[in-house]
Amino acid sequence: MSNAEKARTLFGISLSDRPKWQQFFICSSGFFFGYLVNGICEEYVYNRLHFSYGWYFTFIQGFVYLILIYLYGFTSKQMVNSWKTYVKLSAVLMGSHGLTKGSLAFLNYPAQIMFKSTKVLPVMLMGSFIPGLRRKYPIHEYVSAVLLVIGLILFTLADAQTSPNFSVIGVLMISGALIMDSFLGNLQEAIFTVNPQTTQMEMLFCSTLVGLPMLIPPMLFTGELFQAWTSCSQHLYVYGVLVFEAMATFIGQVSVLSLIALFGAATTAMITTARKAVTLLLSYLIFTKPMTEQHATGLLLIAMGISLKIFLDEKSNKKTSNSSPIVNIPKPSDHKELTPRLDYAGEDEERRPFV
Repeated sequence: MSNAEKARTLFGISLSDRPKWQQFFICSSGFFFGYLVNGICEEYVYNRLHFSYGWYFTFIQGFVYLILIYLYGFTSKQMVNSWKTYVKLSAVLMGSHGLTKGSLAFLNYPAQIMFKSTKVLPVMLMGSFIPGLRRKYPIHEYVSAVLLVIGLILFTLADAQTSPNFSVIGVLMISGALIMDSFLGNLQEAIFTVNPQTTQMEMLFCSTLVGLPMLIPPMLFTGELFQAWTSCSQHLYVYGVLVFEAMATFIGQVSVLSLIALFGAATTAMITTARKAVTLLLSYLIFTKPMTEQHATGLLLIAMGISLKIFLDEKSNKKTSNSSPIVNIPKPSDHKELTPRLDYAGEDEERRPFV
C-alpha cells in the first residue's frame, strides 16, 4: 500500500487500512445522510416556497463549503495539484449544480427522476474518452447499469401521483446537467488516479473557489441575482434552510469524492443512482405504505443489476489473482547475477508513471 493510500481518510476516519466493505459502508453512509437532508430541503424550498433560483442557491452553497473547509483546517498551502487542474472541473461542477437545481422549476418530480436515473450510463460512456482513464467496461457492467436504471424508473414512477410533465426548457437544462455529470465524475477520478496524494478537501476547495465566479455571469444574464436577493430578503429564514442544506450536502459531497477515489466514477454513479430507490423503500418500511406490482418489479430489477455487478466483479477479481504469473527465483548459485537484476528492476519501478 502506498503512502497516498494510507492517508485516505473521511472526516478523520481512516479508510485505506480497512476492508473494502467497511470503506464502502462508511462512505455510502455519509453520502446517504447528506443527500437525504438535501432532498428534504430542496423539496421545501422549491415546491413549498416556489423559489426556483438554482444558480443563486448554488452560489450560497459554495460559500458555505468554503467556510466549512476553512474550519476543517485545509488551506491552499496543502495543495498538491496546480490551480489549472481545477478550471475544467469547476466549470462542469457549477454548471451541473446550477442546471439541476434550475430544472426543478420546469420539470415535475417524475420527469426529473426519469432523466437523473440514467446518469450512470453517460458516466460509463464518457470514461472511455477522459485522458488519464480511458476505461473500457465489460459488457456485464452495461447490462447491470441498464437493469438498475429501468428498475429505478419503474419504482419511482409507481410512487408518483402525476405523469411526467415535460417542458422544453426543463429538458434542455436537465440534459445539460447529465452531460456535465458524465464529465464530472470521470474528471475527478482522473485527478485522483494521476496524483493519488490529492485529498477530497483539496478537490472540493479548489473546484468551489474557482467555480464561484463562473456563477455570476448566468445570474446577471438571467436577472436571477436581483430576483433571488429580493425574494430571500423578504424571507430571511430561507438562508437558514440553505445553510443547513449546504452543511449536510458538504458531508455527502466529501463522501462521494471518497467513493470516487476508492471505487471509481462508474461504481459511484451506480450508488448515487440507487440512492433514490433506497430512500423510497425506507419510507415504505417506516410508514407502512402499500406496495404495488410495479414497485416489486422495479426492486427486482434493481437487485438483479446490483447482484450482477457484485457477482461478476468478484469472479473477475478471483480470475485475475489466480492467473498472476509465478516469478522464478534464481538458485543461490546465481547470486552474482541476481543483484544487478534487482537493481535494474528497482530503477524501472521508479521510472514507471502513475498512469
